[in-house]
Amino acid sequence: MTHLRDLPPFPLLQFYATSPYGCSYLPGRVARSQVSTPTHLIDAATYSELVKIGFRRSGVFTYRPWCDNCRECIPVRVPVQAFTANRSQRRALARHTELIAHERPLAYREEHYQLYQRYQLARHSGGGMDNDNREQYGHFLLQTHVDTRLIEFCENDIPRMVCIIDVLADGLSSVYTFYDPAIRTASYGTYAVLWQIAQCQHLGLPHLYLGYWIEHSRKMSYKANFQPLEALRQSKWQRLDGKEVAV
Repeated sequence: MTHLRDLPPFPLLQFYATSPYGCSYLPGRVARSQVSTPTHLIDAATYSELVKIGFRRSGVFTYRPWCDNCRECIPVRVPVQAFTANRSQRRALARHTELIAHERPLAYREEHYQLYQRYQLARHSGGGMDNDNREQYGHFLLQTHVDTRLIEFCENDIPRMVCIIDVLADGLSSVYTFYDPAIRTASYGTYAVLWQIAQCQHLGLPHLYLGYWIEHSRKMSYKANFQPLEALRQSKWQRLDGKEVAV
């Protein structure tokens, strides 16, 4: 049951808990989410404040984990002024000097959808999203009420990667990244996060929000590579202990 003291201080919004559903990150676990409505009132300023208290979005659906018996999903962010790339990350930067970033309109492009499909089939086969049709893809990545940017990364004019990024009052929020899975020697995912950190630094924004880190989920483990990392725990952002995020 949700008590009044547990609700975020947004008087025009309503918050409700979903029915239980199977967790997509930890096998055998049951998950629930707390959802914020109505969606048309969640503009860029309001969403910035919601992200600070652990919310994320999927399309126009704004939520945070609200599980009955699990607290494994931990919101994390990189304080970008304190960030220093490690050796592996510097190699990723050097490996992809040929990538050129272009901001594109937040609109459907068939070549992006085909890239998304190849990525899902190679990296997340059986997860459900590998069967997304064009409409589902659009709902997930192209529908938004906030300040959202689509960044396309090309090599020799060929799209290799797409990043969907939200612009917040105090940083950027990494919504989703997909890339060409056929190039085995690439480090596109690492490069995407490093590029977004650099954009935060360039824009004078203090944080890059990376969503949720789950200690025992391989899908989420990469986030621990970007140090220092701050976690939202007991309503406060604090540095994650180095032993917790040892990789």
